[in-house]
Amino acid sequence: MEIRQLGTKIGAEVVGADVRTMSDVDFEKIYQAWLNFNVICVRGQQLDIDDYVRYSNRFGCVVEHPSKNTRYPGRPEVTLLGANKFDENGKLKLAVYKRGGDDFHTDGSYEKVPFKATQLYALAIPTQGGDTLFASTYAAYDALPTQLKQRIEHLAASYIYGGRQKIAIDLLNQEDRNKAPVVHTLVRVHPETGRKALYFDPNKILKIEGLPKDEGDALIEELRGYMVQPDAQYRHKWSKGDIVIWDNRCSYHKAAADYPPEQERIHWRVSIKDPADLH
Repeated sequence: MEIRQLGTKIGAEVVGADVRTMSDVDFEKIYQAWLNFNVICVRGQQLDIDDYVRYSNRFGCVVEHPSKNTRYPGRPEVTLLGANKFDENGKLKLAVYKRGGDDFHTDGSYEKVPFKATQLYALAIPTQGGDTLFASTYAAYDALPTQLKQRIEHLAASYIYGGRQKIAIDLLNQEDRNKAPVVHTLVRVHPETGRKALYFDPNKILKIEGLPKDEGDALIEELRGYMVQPDAQYRHKWSKGDIVIWDNRCSYHKAAADYPPEQERIHWRVSIKDPADLH
């Protein structure tokens, strides 16, 4: 097994590994590389759905995603991404095709305890496009001017699934669309690395708590400008059999949403929380 750094600050790949039979020693090497580089790709896997869930649970505890209508049949903890993207009249369903492609974001900001990680396994890949882009939230925080860091140190924002723009709200069942907002601080300390990160999701944000609307909206736009730092990005070009896991505590991501719609881009996805966060 070999672990190779891909980006200057974010992104690494693992080659020569089989996650079905991986030892605890090798997994610990991958886990540490994941903490170091935020995003890890394990290349060339051939998994059934049980293999995939079993490996995913080594990072924490796989939990169900709130989008019930895109769950894998009979396996509610697994989301089937990219399937059924045309309606009965042959019209492209943009919410499926562009899922995750509206802006850089972090998964699970609408949850009281956000997802620790998200992991995808590539089943079908288009001949062009379809990449996933990543950026470091550590770098976003580090890039903030000192005065801005001090300003947001004790501020928090509220989030719901669709955010202010109701993005992708139709992926939820009707009974799940009116849940109460949750609140998260704008500066979070990673529980395992101890590093500060800018926790900010423009897709799901409602408002900055305690600020007048105009002032809060201006701060949201100011922070948006710091999310993606040029020297702290990684763009993943998928191959069939790739497993990619990213740390939602210290990375942003977005789908490129640019592949030919008539081609398939299919992934299994799981959302992962720390077992301690489930109690």
